[in-house]
Amino acid sequence: MTEPSPAELPVRRLTLDDLPACLDLAEDRGWQREEHKWRLLLSVGQGYGIDAPDRPGGLLAAFVLTPYGTRPDGSAEYTCVSMVLVAERRARQGLGRRMMRHAIAESGSAVPFLTATPNGRPLYEELGFRDVGSLVFLSGTFTGEHPPPSGTSVRAATAADLPAVLALDAVAFGTDRTELLTRLPSFASRFVVAENGAGDLTGFAAAWPNPTVTIVGPVVADDLATARALTADLCTRAEGPVRFDVDTRHEELHDWLRTHGLDGDYRCSLMIRSADDLPGDIGRRFAPYSVALG
Repeated sequence: MTEPSPAELPVRRLTLDDLPACLDLAEDRGWQREEHKWRLLLSVGQGYGIDAPDRPGGLLAAFVLTPYGTRPDGSAEYTCVSMVLVAERRARQGLGRRMMRHAIAESGSAVPFLTATPNGRPLYEELGFRDVGSLVFLSGTFTGEHPPPSGTSVRAATAADLPAVLALDAVAFGTDRTELLTRLPSFASRFVVAENGAGDLTGFAAAWPNPTVTIVGPVVADDLATARALTADLCTRAEGPVRFDVDTRHEELHDWLRTHGLDGDYRCSLMIRSADDLPGDIGRRFAPYSVALG
């Protein structure tokens, strides 16, 4: 029997019940089975997928769309497109393009952005996305430490810190991420804040578990010294190797991480469609929550 063309395969919304199928699809393409991250993505965002006609319960393709901010009409300001996957056996048949066109359509008036692998970048460029930056994935065993700036302390975050965390993040990220950040205490293995002598919050950061490393992110701070102090606290307390996805615009942080045991040269592109740049203040945004979330 002739297999249906990509245009004939319906795209449906995914739920947490589809988590095993998402993990199987990721593994099919050589990705890790990142259950912890997928569970968060399918909770704060909306997953979409195409069922596999030849494998009941399986998926041929998938992606996740995470909305940020709210306009007066109730629509999102931005959407982050992530986890764009097509089963190996149906690669290069137009399913990736089909899924991305669906993501753009579902974004509506919101501005879509994403982190593109080198393989995915040509398709995204064809669909109108443009580069606005890049990330380098660094990993290894952290070998240094960095004391907080004079008058600043780093400590574990508490529920009372959340309003100040949300306020700082709104400036750094440029739009509201309340739903995502309120899940950080349960998602992260460690969640810390920095505060000055007056008790004002000057930064926050978290680390969370992945199958083979502890990922550091987000890291949001008023300055580089505070970002280093937050990062050092998380990295020195992590069990095993850590990974830090550093924006190449933060050259000093990049060099400091390499000096203290982290290494790597894999790069991804930050891309956006229908806008000039990502919102927020890159001077305060030192590491993403995840490359799948911005």
